[in-house]
Amino acid sequence: MTQKNTYDLQKLPVGRLGILSPYSCAELGAKVDNYLVQWRKGKLDQQHTAIAFEGYERDTYLVKSELPRFGSGEGKGIILESVRGDDLYILVDVCNYSLTYSLSGQINHMSPDDHFQNLKRIIAAVAGKARRINVIMPFLYESRQHRRTGRESLDCALALQELVNMGVENIITFDAHDPRIQNAIPLHGFETVQPSYQFIKNLLRNQPDLQIDKDHLMVISPDEGGMGRAIYLANNLGVDMGMFYKRRDYSTIVDGRNPIVAHEFLGADVKGKDMIIIDDMISSGDSMLEVAQLLKARGARKIFMCATFGLFTNGLSKFDKGFEEGMFDRILTTNLIYQTPDLLSRPYYVNCDMSKYIALIIDTLNHDGSISKLLNPVERIQKVLTKFRNHEKI
Repeated sequence: MTQKNTYDLQKLPVGRLGILSPYSCAELGAKVDNYLVQWRKGKLDQQHTAIAFEGYERDTYLVKSELPRFGSGEGKGIILESVRGDDLYILVDVCNYSLTYSLSGQINHMSPDDHFQNLKRIIAAVAGKARRINVIMPFLYESRQHRRTGRESLDCALALQELVNMGVENIITFDAHDPRIQNAIPLHGFETVQPSYQFIKNLLRNQPDLQIDKDHLMVISPDEGGMGRAIYLANNLGVDMGMFYKRRDYSTIVDGRNPIVAHEFLGADVKGKDMIIIDDMISSGDSMLEVAQLLKARGARKIFMCATFGLFTNGLSKFDKGFEEGMFDRILTTNLIYQTPDLLSRPYYVNCDMSKYIALIIDTLNHDGSISKLLNPVERIQKVLTKFRNHEKI
């Protein structure tokens, strides 16, 4: 993906760019910052040295901040440099459980609730001095609690409303569990970005023998809720789509949910074809592995699992066993959330780096440009497919 922002110097920045990437998203934030520094270095000429472009070229766009805690576990947010008039982008990974803090002498791992509270502390520390506040939250906080099916809380809607009430203008997330949650804040910016392009690019890099046609490849949705992303991917690749739907036991509740009795398949014959199973997340992984097993039983050839967020809440042992048994060939997830060293070392794992894409979104928004082509990357997907078919380097 090349950086082509020839229009940007003809449009004034919304404000001096600032990126806040405290703790939970430090590694991803550093990569994003590195891209922005490279792109903007030496870009200004004499006609663009006006005060409107003050601070446009910098050694870093990262704003220093701290999130200290008291012995009781309570905390506060501190901004260590001026952000007055800045166009701020705050990155937060609510799934980074690797971070800890002390609570009355005990070590606690940070939960999504802790990270969301830290996000609010950073926003509060800005104290209305920034020109615009944007939040980039790849895994949308409480996104699986997006609707009410009984007497229960609507946590995701409440969180979004809380952020906009604190002055956040735009919220950027990735592959929201249900994009309709944006209806909770209809007068504010809410964008959900699909990583389809990154999945295709990294899969083609790692599987040079892949045959992309209806006779050799299919895209599979593991449930009815993810059918939209599977249709999008299948249409871009020009192949067929299949779907599993979950048959649940509604008379029983286990861990707050109705257990899945079976996965039923709808679609064309899969025998001898490669399968791309795509979903928004791999949580425990039970459903994804069961779908792979069912496809293998139907005669599927190679199986590639793609998920925006690899949570792997029950560890990797079942995936190790499945790989050894030939149940699947590759797992592709993004670096939008915390990845364990164990995951990165697995021979079947492919890491899809999203830092360049995030940097491009930030750079475009800072100039008040349109991100429509980033939200719907058809052109990029077709270009990478053309390179693959022409045996060019991707």
